[in-house]
Amino acid sequence: MQLPVQSQSTLYAESWEAGAGPGDLVAVARAADAAGFDYVACCDHVAVPRRLASAMGTVWYDPVATLAHLAAVTERVRLLSHVAVVGLRHPLVTAKQYATLDRLSGGRLVLGVGAGHVREEFEALGVDFGRRGPLLDEAIDALRVALGPEEFPVHHGKAYDFEGLGQRPRPAQPHIPFWVGGSSPAAVRRAALKGDGWLPQGDPRHRLPAQIARIGRLREQAGLDGPFTAGAITEPLYIGQVHWDVGRRTVAGAPEAIAESLRAYRAMGVDQIQVRFRSRSRAELTDQITAFGVEVAPRLN
Repeated sequence: MQLPVQSQSTLYAESWEAGAGPGDLVAVARAADAAGFDYVACCDHVAVPRRLASAMGTVWYDPVATLAHLAAVTERVRLLSHVAVVGLRHPLVTAKQYATLDRLSGGRLVLGVGAGHVREEFEALGVDFGRRGPLLDEAIDALRVALGPEEFPVHHGKAYDFEGLGQRPRPAQPHIPFWVGGSSPAAVRRAALKGDGWLPQGDPRHRLPAQIARIGRLREQAGLDGPFTAGAITEPLYIGQVHWDVGRRTVAGAPEAIAESLRAYRAMGVDQIQVRFRSRSRAELTDQITAFGVEVAPRLN
């Protein structure tokens, strides 16, 4: 699930999140951990320009700091950056942060990466916004080696060049999974050829089969046959009868009805479903998470 509180875009944040804080994040993450969720996810923005602040908000907790904090209060749930805009930072900086997170969490990191979309953010950090696609491509290659087993990774590229520089601690995992976010043709191709998984961005259900089929074709053509995770993001969920005006489309009802709606993704080739719950308070959200784990999740198999 995507965590509440950590990012508060007006597109999805609930009203109670504005007054929430670290304790609420901890309670939600612990509830997800106990309920058997596979991962909790954090978004990434360094700074939001004034022109976008009314829609995006400016509350964006740093994903590395947030996930590290939550790693210390959970036991098994994986920690996903959804997504880290890795082109904003040198790969050695990113590798130091996420290798430490993986080590501290006992090997629970999933590194979700994406190109980014806020021009002013790139400009403020001295990064060419127009080259964000090629930068991401090379950053993935550089991070593969920087987060690999070698203490002294080597990468010689157009944008990044390093050799003879050691970094420890190494990640706890021998192979950090990279999931690539985005639904543009370039992003889907990047996910297929450079990723271990795909995180769609805004795809309605009817588009997912074609997107996943394209990923399969691209991987087959490139001779890639390793494990690959295809994800999907559901509409907001509410278990039970909604008694207030939710203001946007929500899948609500009895556990079996919600499970049936989610099971439809399996026929599309989806391996992971990311959910976001509707709630009027943090307490209600943790109740929804628990109900999902007890009543909905067993019906998905």
